[in-house]
Amino acid sequence: MNIKMTCLAAMALSMAAGSALAAATSTSGTSALDDPAKMQPFYTDSSMKTLRGSDEFTKAWKALTPEDQKMMMTACVDEAKNANAANSHPEFCSNVKANGGSK
Repeated sequence: MNIKMTCLAAMALSMAAGSALAAATSTSGTSALDDPAKMQPFYTDSSMKTLRGSDEFTKAWKALTPEDQKMMMTACVDEAKNANAANSHPEFCSNVKANGGSK
């Protein structure tokens, strides 16, 4: 009976530690594409449904810091790798791909 309790305790401890470690390694659980403050300049409306035109999009893209540009490009690549119906930024990501790396 002691072995059974010891094994169960060890398993519970490892599960708790694994969950804590997973939570500590992920920053917020969301991508840069889900940050309204970063995304708003690319959209014409407050509901962020209508993208700006190509010239305005490029201007907003160039106004981002290189770190923000890299985070958005990475998020778009990740979204493309894990393509599913929940991906909500395909048009935005195609514009990012067209502007990617431009300064």
